[in-house]
Amino acid sequence: MLGGIPAAQAQKFGYVDSEFILGKMPAYRQAQQELNTLAANWQKDLENQKAELDKLHRNYQAEEVVLTEAMKKKRQDEILAKEQEIKTNTNKIFGFEGQLFRKRQELTKPVQDVVFEAIEKVAKKKQLAIVFDKAGDLTMLYTNPVHDYTEFVLEELGLASPEANQPGQKGPVKTITPPTTPAGEAPTADTEEPAPGRPAARPARPASRKK
Repeated sequence: MLGGIPAAQAQKFGYVDSEFILGKMPAYRQAQQELNTLAANWQKDLENQKAELDKLHRNYQAEEVVLTEAMKKKRQDEILAKEQEIKTNTNKIFGFEGQLFRKRQELTKPVQDVVFEAIEKVAKKKQLAIVFDKAGDLTMLYTNPVHDYTEFVLEELGLASPEANQPGQKGPVKTITPPTTPAGEAPTADTEEPAPGRPAARPARPASRKK
């Protein structure tokens, strides 16, 4: 007990908005732009493969009446092999823990680590026992600005200027819709959004400062 108040109740807590902070970091925006470019290029490759598959279908349908059974079987096998190739490549790139997922981890994790280190430093300086992330899965129905320590994290990162405290461009990874196979099977794909859609702009932070 501390002055009649349980110790748990006496602990200080605060929250930050990690998405807002990341949106202010040039390295994070650059990573998102690189991911967008990679995703667009991979999507273009898949569309080219889809065009090749469509051509195989058209040629087969146009020549089917003059093909022998052996030739028909060969053409059908080629079409099935192409369909499977497209499905495999789609999952390999956009599927769970595919190339896009791994590349995102590679490019964004170092930046996220810098932010988390800054949050930890602020928590220690301000003697916070708990720091919540407003951008995380935790549902915060109401937040009192007095507990918002986002601006202090921006200061720790050297981004606390009037310009930096205006809503930033997060540059989320564009949604990619992988092509479906002619058989109607929709490949399992990990399409983005990165990430996670949240408004691109947020209200400016309160001018009041915590001690």
